[in-house]
Amino acid sequence: MRVLLQRVSSASVSVDGRVVGAIDRGVLLLTGFGVADGNADLHRAAQRIVNLRIFADHRGKLQHTLGETGGGILAVPQFTLYARTDRGRRPDFTGALAPDAAARRFDEFVEALRRVHDPVRTGTFGADMSVSLVNDGPFTLSLEW
Repeated sequence: MRVLLQRVSSASVSVDGRVVGAIDRGVLLLTGFGVADGNADLHRAAQRIVNLRIFADHRGKLQHTLGETGGGILAVPQFTLYARTDRGRRPDFTGALAPDAAARRFDEFVEALRRVHDPVRTGTFGADMSVSLVNDGPFTLSLEW
């Protein structure tokens, strides 16, 4: 499982011009699942994300967690995180989990997030989505389980 976490001032995802998920301050999680991931502990990943100290205190030091700040989570499925680009000019996505299995894993991950944090909003699995964000920092982490 790969997650690209971006700390945001705001973020939204639209499908066919209609907003399907939006948050104010919080994190945008671009989330992908690979065929070789095994059985990643989604609850542990959710706990880790919510408890990362990625928000600054009054001195500018990263001391506060998402849980402490009450920010939102916008989780967006992103199979392209498993692209291989080491050969040729076209990305190879064979490392990404098949769509049906990935959709189930994404739903399980969202449920794990919701058990430890509120609010959690999502994109639409398999849809052509438009993601808008204001990256706070910018602050981006690449996470893998």
